[in-house]
Amino acid sequence: MKRLITLIFVFAAFAIAMPNAGYSQDVRNSSYSTIGHIDSDGTVRNSSYSTIGHIDSDGTIRNSSYSAIGHIDNDGTIRNSSYSAIGHVDKDGTVRNSSYSAIGHIDSDGTIRNSSYSTIGHAKGIKREWAAVWFFFDFF
Repeated sequence: MKRLITLIFVFAAFAIAMPNAGYSQDVRNSSYSTIGHIDSDGTVRNSSYSTIGHIDSDGTIRNSSYSAIGHIDNDGTIRNSSYSAIGHVDKDGTVRNSSYSAIGHIDSDGTIRNSSYSTIGHAKGIKREWAAVWFFFDFF
């Protein structure tokens, strides 16, 4: 019985420390319809759960064939397959194009807004840079 209680305690502590470990977060349009999923390991899936890409822990963006098609730098810079900067995500969630003009915003609650601040989608629990790759830069 003591082992069972210890096991339950360890499992509960792990669940609290890593609430999204191994889980998929939904990517939704402005009407809250699911349009895709991004797993906690960076696997990108369409609404039918077919894998359409991957974002590696080092920021490499890959297509469904696992070929590198872009990169996300630690500072929020989004790069294409030629490693040219095509955009940036600021710490406050502002999404910028290669000219550094604001093209959208990702709120802390995962609400995705265009440059006019109209809601275009939702990506709650998904890293801002990953959501920007989905909504603003044509990788997937």
